[in-house]
Amino acid sequence: MRLGRDFFARDTRTVAREVLGKYLVRILDGIPLAVRLTETEAYIGRLDKACHAYHNRRTQRTETLFAPPGTAYIYLIYGMHHCLNFVTEAEGEPSAVLIRGGEARSGLPILCRNRFRREWADLSAYQRKQFLNGPGKLCQALGLTRAENGCSLLGETLFLCDDLADLGLETPPEDRTPPVIHTGRRIGIDYAEEAAFFPWRYFY
Repeated sequence: MRLGRDFFARDTRTVAREVLGKYLVRILDGIPLAVRLTETEAYIGRLDKACHAYHNRRTQRTETLFAPPGTAYIYLIYGMHHCLNFVTEAEGEPSAVLIRGGEARSGLPILCRNRFRREWADLSAYQRKQFLNGPGKLCQALGLTRAENGCSLLGETLFLCDDLADLGLETPPEDRTPPVIHTGRRIGIDYAEEAAFFPWRYFY
């Protein structure tokens, strides 16, 4: 079943936890690419110095954070890596969940070519381990860029679902057991003072 706006229109930390184990689907050239989400971080603008829109700061870059829940917020870091976020809470409340990692479930040949320009069988053990374990890597594999910033996560080309039935696929047996979720400090935000210590990273 696909996730609707109500799923995203909740406390950001709740969404960050509950989106783990769900499937992010990108339809690219008519082919479904599916990734099971394994790692997220929560960012809440009203109180979080690590959030781009801390204290409701509105700029050309952060405007998407004020969009309706269930909107994709994609930004560029270091001038080269794209990061996908799910806008959460009420419209006008700048909060989002950063998607940090996942596991391939559909469209593996395309995901591999997008990441490494080669087939899965040709990847080294290191490349397989590093396949989707970072926000930039995940966006690269799914072909997501700033061009998709502001896109709805409720549409026909980019969406989330509980299982793979919508794609005509069977959910793998290993995915049927709810993941044991761990928490920790978010990564790469040492500048954010006390917010750097918030335990708002979720993973399994």
